[in-house]
Amino acid sequence: MSHTPATEPRHSASAIDTAEFVEVDTLAGRVRGRWRPTVRRAGDASGGRGAERSAAFLGIPFAEAPVGELRFAAPVPKAPWTGVLDALEFAPTAQRGDPGVTLIPEPSVPGESTLNVNVFTPSPAAPADGGAGLPVLVWIHGGGYFAGSPASPWYDGRSFNRDGVVTVTISYRLGFDGFGWIADAPSNRGVRDWLLALEWVQRNIAAFGGDPGRVTIAGQSAGGGAVLTLLGMPAAQRLFHGVYALSGALADVAPARSEAFGRALAEQAGVEPTRAGFGSLPEERILELQKRATELGPDSLGSIIDEGLPLGPTIDGELLERPTLESLAAGVGRDIPLVLGATDDEFTMAFAEAEKKLRWVPKSFLLKKLGMPKERLKPYLRANADVAAKGTARIAGRFLSDRMFRTALLRVVEAREAGAGAAGAGSAAAGAGSAALGTDASAGTWLYRFSWPSGTFGFAEHCLDVPFFFDCLDGPAMVPLAGPNPPQGLADELHTAAVSFIDRGDPGWPAAHGATPTAKVWDIPSRVQPDAYASVAPLR
Repeated sequence: MSHTPATEPRHSASAIDTAEFVEVDTLAGRVRGRWRPTVRRAGDASGGRGAERSAAFLGIPFAEAPVGELRFAAPVPKAPWTGVLDALEFAPTAQRGDPGVTLIPEPSVPGESTLNVNVFTPSPAAPADGGAGLPVLVWIHGGGYFAGSPASPWYDGRSFNRDGVVTVTISYRLGFDGFGWIADAPSNRGVRDWLLALEWVQRNIAAFGGDPGRVTIAGQSAGGGAVLTLLGMPAAQRLFHGVYALSGALADVAPARSEAFGRALAEQAGVEPTRAGFGSLPEERILELQKRATELGPDSLGSIIDEGLPLGPTIDGELLERPTLESLAAGVGRDIPLVLGATDDEFTMAFAEAEKKLRWVPKSFLLKKLGMPKERLKPYLRANADVAAKGTARIAGRFLSDRMFRTALLRVVEAREAGAGAAGAGSAAAGAGSAALGTDASAGTWLYRFSWPSGTFGFAEHCLDVPFFFDCLDGPAMVPLAGPNPPQGLADELHTAAVSFIDRGDPGWPAAHGATPTAKVWDIPSRVQPDAYASVAPLR
C-alpha cells in the first residue's frame, strides 16, 4: 500500500463542506477529514444496524515535531494554527525507511512531525443534545518499542466505526529517541508521548463524536505491553477506562540496564551521553548503532528471554516507580476492567525455517539451551505432550512463547487478584500515587487464548489475532499471516466481544480468577475453558 508523504503545513485558506469532506474544530484548530463507506456484511457485528459511512482524519498533530531542541525533550503540545488543516493523508511516522518483511503491514512515512493521531469516527460531531458520545478505542501499535507504525491499513477503524466505536491510533517516538537513557534528558520520552496523546483524546474526542468518559486503550505486542504499563502507572489512571492487551510484552527495563545501554551507545558513537552529544549525531547514525546493539543472535537470545528488550519503558522512579506487576499487586488500576491474552504459539515461527534440522536435536537439549530449568523439564514436556509430539521446533517455539508472553499473562491475573485485596487506594502498600484511583471498587479481568491455526504456518503465531480484532480479514497482506480464506465467522465473534468490552466493560465470558483461571479460547469452534493455561503451569 502506497502512502504519499504529508507536506507541512497542510492548511487550506477556507473551509470546504462537501459530501466528500467533513470538518471538525479541535482545541488547536480546524481539521478536514474525508467520508468513506464502512464495511457491510450480512450478519455482521452490528446486526445490520451499524453506520454505513464513517470519516477518517489522518495525521492530526498532538505535539510539536520532536526535532532540533525538542528532539530528546518531553513532548510539547501542538501550538494552535489558523485556517483548516487537511487531515487526509497519514502523517510522518517515527519508523524510518523500509521495515522489511513484517507480519503486519506497517508502512513508514517520511517527515519530521511524527507525533500525531488518526481518528476514525462514524459521527464527527458532538451530540446535539449535549449527551454522552460514542465509546472510544485508542490503539497503540507494537514493534518491539523500536519499530511499527500507526499507518497500517489493518488499524483502520472502519469496522469499529460500523459498530458505533470511535477509533484513534497514535504515534510515538521509538527506539533510542523514545526510550534511550540520556544523562540530561527526560526519561521515558515514548511513554510521555502516549500520555500526551491520551490527554489530546480527553480534550478533543467529544468533537469527533466520542465520549472522553468511555475510553479503552488497546495494543498488541509492545503495544499490549504499553497499555499494561499505563494500567500500572498512577499518573495515567484518569486518561482511560478500560484496557485490552493482545500479546502484551512488558519491558520494565531496569534503570541500570538502561543507563548502561545509553553509555555504551555514546561510547560507540564517540560522543558524550548527553542531549548535546547524541544531538550531534544524524538520525541515521543512531539508528545504525541501535540496530547493531539490539541484533538478536545465539548469545543474546537468552538475555532477551530473561531480561526483555533493552529499549522500552524504564523504571525511572518518576513515571514508573516500580515494575508493572508490583504496581498492579498494590492496587493501581484495580478499578479499570482488563482483557488480556495471547496466541498459542507466539514465537514458534522463530524455529520454523530450521524445523527439519531441529528434528535431529533432542528436545531436552534445546529447551535447556533456551533456559528451561532442569527440574521443570519433564513436567513441562508432560503438560505439552501434544505439542512435543510435533517435533523439537514446535516444543521449542511453545516454550519461547510461554516464557516471553503466556506466563506473564497469568502473573498479571494474579497481581490483579492481589490488587483487588489491597487495603485501599491510599494505603501504604499501594503507594502515594495510588490515591489517583479514586475508588475502592475492583473491576474484572478477562483472559483469552487465540488458538486458531494459521493456514500459512499451521499454528497460531504472533500477530494472528490482530486482523480478527479489527475485523479486517479482507485487508492487504492477509495470506502471508493467516493463509487463504481465514474464517470470517471467527472474526465476527471476536470483534463483537471486543465491541462489547469497549461499549459496556464486559467481553461476554466469565472473568478470570485464582491460579487456574478460566479463559475464552478463540478457535473453531470457540469455547470457554477452565484452566485454559494449564500447559504453562510447570513454568510458574
